[in-house]
Amino acid sequence: MVKVKTFSTQLRIFHVKEELDLLDKTVNDFIKKNKIKKVVSVSDSSTANVDGGTMGLIRVVAYE
Repeated sequence: MVKVKTFSTQLRIFHVKEELDLLDKTVNDFIKKNKIKKVVSVSDSSTANVDGGTMGLIRVVAYE
């Protein structure tokens, strides 16, 4: 059975690299902790503020 887990992070100016690294670590730790052997899909989508600027990122992981 395929399961889905959603992760998110805000993106602050001048801190994007660190925040993306932390998001990667969070996802990898989740995969390791839950002993996931098969990842079906990983998808990223950005969120925007009222001015159209990117303010966050949502990562969805589908796994078995």
